[in-house]
Parts: sequence; structure tokens; C-alpha cells
Amino acid sequence: MCEAAGDDGGCGADAAPARRRRAPALSHPRPCVKCGQGSAALVIRLGDAFCRGCFREYFVHKFRAMLGKNRVIFPGEKVLLALSGGPASSAMLRQVQEGLSRETAKRLRFVPGLIYVDEGAVRGQSAAQREQSLARMKTLLQATGFPYHLAHLEQALELPASILRPGLGGSGEPGPSYKEAVEGFIQQQRQEGDGDGGTSLPGLGTRDTPAGPPAAPHLPAAAQTQELLRLFEAVETPTAREELLQMLRTHLILQTARTRGYAKVMTGESCTRVAVKLLTNLALGRGAFLAVDTGFVDNRHGDVMVVRPMREYMAKEIVFYNHFFDVPTVIAPPLPTKRREKPSIHRLMERFLLGLQEDFPSTISTVYRTGEKLSPAPAKASSESQRCLLCLCALDIAGEEELALEPTLITEEPEPAGDGCCQDALAAGAESRAAFIPLLCYSCRLTFKELGPLATLPPYVRAEAQRRIRRAQMKQQSREVPLEEEEPSES
Repeated sequence: MCEAAGDDGGCGADAAPARRRRAPALSHPRPCVKCGQGSAALVIRLGDAFCRGCFREYFVHKFRAMLGKNRVIFPGEKVLLALSGGPASSAMLRQVQEGLSRETAKRLRFVPGLIYVDEGAVRGQSAAQREQSLARMKTLLQATGFPYHLAHLEQALELPASILRPGLGGSGEPGPSYKEAVEGFIQQQRQEGDGDGGTSLPGLGTRDTPAGPPAAPHLPAAAQTQELLRLFEAVETPTAREELLQMLRTHLILQTARTRGYAKVMTGESCTRVAVKLLTNLALGRGAFLAVDTGFVDNRHGDVMVVRPMREYMAKEIVFYNHFFDVPTVIAPPLPTKRREKPSIHRLMERFLLGLQEDFPSTISTVYRTGEKLSPAPAKASSESQRCLLCLCALDIAGEEELALEPTLITEEPEPAGDGCCQDALAAGAESRAAFIPLLCYSCRLTFKELGPLATLPPYVRAEAQRRIRRAQMKQQSREVPLEEEEPSES
């Protein structure tokens, strides 16, 4: 008779699946792996136990090393920090504050500015809740001493059409190298000789620092808020709403950077967020543009470069840093969804990755490292006709007539009344939904399909689309006009 509970393969050996045994808890605290003296306050990864002091040094060094390794932010440049109030962007702000303090051995040399975009209208917040969040953010921004800008998502509806065109990246002449720029900046500061060893930064004086108690925040007019809500209510799926929100936010920050003279924009995407975004964009058909969507540098806008200095920090590291060193945060609610709707692809991918991360701790870092090997070359467009209207990346459509997507985007639309003149024909073509399709990449076509009627699109998107459509139609008509035959000359 076999033993049911035996260890030698009895008939009861496969009765229950083997469970992973939890490692027994240590009775004494683990020492710090760096200094070996202090007791470990946290374990980042298996075997990486740090005390608080060493963890702070590790966190600060990673931020400074990321900026020093890439060398894209030159001394004296104005850099706009895009803050959402969340853990990652708040930790990024704290790193910049400490890097610019006089106690730092090697100070950062750029001139920071801050921007916060209020998205409470589309996130289901009431007017009182929006005012409360704005007041908290204004207090936090004002305490930094940096110039700051408070923007509302409603302002994106008033953006100019030029925001969808890449700015001029310079005069065309090669600029100085990073080493030459640093030497020139130090020499300039020494010549100015302001008494602090030539290490002061321009643009951080008291004249640029807001003073006094924060005033009561002003919300946009009710008509603007209702127009924004109609835009989001017309969107058919939560995924398209997430993409629309991201587009409006990016364009609003970009416009602020251009008008205020900022050459760089810093965003606070963590390693966890980058991994989620990488797989999300892959599912949305943006595989050719993953390098610019998730890389350290995004220069698709020409005159303003977007950098992501927090992309090597795990979400766990950021949370512990904010907790240990009292970094204030302001958490915004997610986009509201109807109960019968399924969550967006963004949320599904986030749950999927975080679920895998619990059982396989190397999941997020593996996805992140895979994205490091991608090249940004496929996203570069050679001309305006080869550039996507919404994301400004290269059009990745080859063989449009063979796509199964195109027939679903073309809908029957009534012919507008007109007298048949050329201008009426151009206007009718520019307002056609099908005319927008050749202006968009594959991923933006998927989103455009779910954005609702053309009348609800942001005005600056319609204006730029009409300009490009009419320009293309006029070029086509000029090619079709036959050349007049030359009259024979009399001998």
C-alpha cells in the first residue's frame, strides 16, 4: 500500500500543486550593502538593501548620472519641468531643487521653470475640488522659488495651428559641443563676478520668483469647460480619451515652452511608466515610434526637446524616496469611465505588467531594457507631407488601398451646398472626414476613428488639417493643368 503523503512519488504526490515557499524572515536587521554599518531601511531588489543615507545618495546619483551621461541640457538653458503632482514628477522637482542648492558640490547649471496643467474638468472634479487642488499645487510651486505657470486644459482649445508644425531647431549651423558650452558658461560667470565664485545662474533672481501669499486660483469660463467636456463626451472609447488627453496636455506644455523661451521640457515618467507606455503604444500600432515615445530624448518638435530623466527609477524607489524625505504630492483622480465600458488599453496594460511584476520582479526592467535597443530613425519625417498631423512622426502607411482600416474610416457625408467653383470644392474637401486620413499615421487613424464628429475636434487641429489639405489639393490641381502650346514664331 502506497503512502499518500510520501515524498517518493506515491499516489498522493500530485494531489495538490507545489506552492512557492516564502523565505523565513530574518530575526536581525540586514546591514546596508553600501556602507555595511547602518541597518537596511528598504530592499529595492533582491540583495539590494540600503539604509536611508545610502539610499538618498543612490537616488541622487542616478538622477545626476542620467543628465551627465546624455549631455543634452547645456549650461544656462531654460528648462521647463512638467509637473502633474504625482510621485515621479514631485521627486524630479526635489532632485532639481537639491541640484541647484548652494550646498551641492557640483551644481546643476540650467535655469528651471515649472508648469502644472489642471485637468480637473475631464477627471470628474467639481469646481470646488479643482480650486482646492490648484491652491495646493500653487503653494507647492511657489515654495520652490522657481518661476511657475499654471495652465488649464481648456486653454488647449485656443492653441494656434502652428503647434502642429515642428519649430526651427536653430539656424542650421552646428552648435558648440557640451564641453565648449560648459567652458563658455563658466568663463561668462567669472567675468560677471557677482561675488559667489561665478556659480550663480541667470533667471533665478528675486525678480523672477513669485512673492507673497498665493492668490485664489481662477478657473476658466463655464463656456470653455462645457466645450471641453463636449469634446471628451463625443469620444467613443476610454482608450481614445486617454490619447486625446495626452495630446492636449503635450501641446499645451509645448506652447508654453515656446512662448516663454524654454529650450527643453522635463517630464517625470518612471521606469514603470515607460514600460507600461512601451507595451501600450505597441498595442496601439505605434511600434515604429517607440524610441521617441519612451526614450530619454524626444526631439520631434524641433525647437523644444523633451527629456525624461526619471526613466530609470522604479515606482517602488520613488515611493520610498518620497516617504523617507517628505516629498509632497498632489494626486489627481483618473479619467472617469462608464460602468458598462471596458477600461482603456492603458489601464489593462498597466494591470498586466504590475501583476507580472509581483511574481516575476524583473518583468518591468526587462521590458524597459528592450526599449533601449530601439532606434528613433523610423519616426523622422523628411517633409510636411510625410509627417503625421497629430503626433508629428513620420507616416508609416504603405499601400493604403490594402488596409482594412481605411473603409471603416470613410463615412457617407452630405455634400455641402455650393455653386461649383474651385473654392467651394476645396472647402468641401477640407471638411471631409475622409480627407483627414492621408494626414495621419496608422495609430492616429485608429484614434481618429473614435474621436467623434469633426465639429467636436479641437479648432487648431481642424485649422491645420484644412491648411494642409488645401495645400495638397492646390498642388495636385497645378500638376493637372496642361501647359499651353507655344505659338509658332513667324519667320
